[in-house]
Amino acid sequence: MDRSEARPVRTVTVPTAALLDALQPLPEGMRAAVWDLEGEPDGVDYADIDAVVLPYASGTEYRSALERVPQLALLQAQSTGYDGLPELVGPGTAIASAAGVHAAATAEMALTLILAAQRGVDSALRGQHEGTWEQVRCPGLADRRVLLVGVGGIGREIAARLRPFDVELTRVGSTARTDDDGAVHGSGELAELAAAAEILVVITPLNEQTRHLIDARILSALPDGGLVVNVARGAVVDSEALTKEVVSGRLRAAVDVFDPEPIPEDHPLRQAPGAIITPHWGGNTDAFEPRIREFLRRQVRRLARGEEPLNMVRPGPWAGRSGES
Repeated sequence: MDRSEARPVRTVTVPTAALLDALQPLPEGMRAAVWDLEGEPDGVDYADIDAVVLPYASGTEYRSALERVPQLALLQAQSTGYDGLPELVGPGTAIASAAGVHAAATAEMALTLILAAQRGVDSALRGQHEGTWEQVRCPGLADRRVLLVGVGGIGREIAARLRPFDVELTRVGSTARTDDDGAVHGSGELAELAAAAEILVVITPLNEQTRHLIDARILSALPDGGLVVNVARGAVVDSEALTKEVVSGRLRAAVDVFDPEPIPEDHPLRQAPGAIITPHWGGNTDAFEPRIREFLRRQVRRLARGEEPLNMVRPGPWAGRSGES
């Protein structure tokens, strides 16, 4: 779609009947239909569709379906991450994430992984199933030096949850700056900062700049016994380098994401004593449904008023336009 010819969004599709019900009553002049991108849209023509809400677990298999929509103005994800979505649609289509919807749940997962690793919960569970009883002194979280890579919405939520645990928190963003919470270091300082960190937490988007941002050089800079926590995307961390460090026993890992996913059954990280692995559960809690419904209701109201969508990660026909929520 040519930006100069952008027309108002009047027809939006959602992947489930539950989401369709959640949008009711629709703003005047708007209509919505169910389309899971596998069958046919329910009651609307492809030519009339302006915006598409992707299923929660979206993927490149939707490319052929989206190619049938000639006037697609907006592709809306239900996830915070949007890696892979620009390849599904042409440059004239805007892309929006669901940033904020998963922030609290993903921050919970980060803290869960940190605490489980630092308090030896993984060892206790093994002992529970093996019938052993061993009292050990664990590192704990209080007074630990935590390096948080990522200062977006989820990064802010993680930082807020870490501070009551009396940690020494250092934050890293793409560039050095100061925000409302203090100093943010640039990614160029990662190796130096990692050398002084005991816990490295990764929550940065996956893009060309962040793929393997946490590589062998950064991992080798971490002190012995350091913990790597990844709740971002698997490919932000070099999986081979991380596995080598953890299997050797030098580092520990607590990861909700990995590259590839699922982790192969025979992957050595699965059996490493210093590893805790959860299967990409980060944002998937009962909080998701009410939060995504409320977010989509707000999004549809903005579209009906001709305002730019919330959480745009690629502007498409809304370049240079804005509006109030």
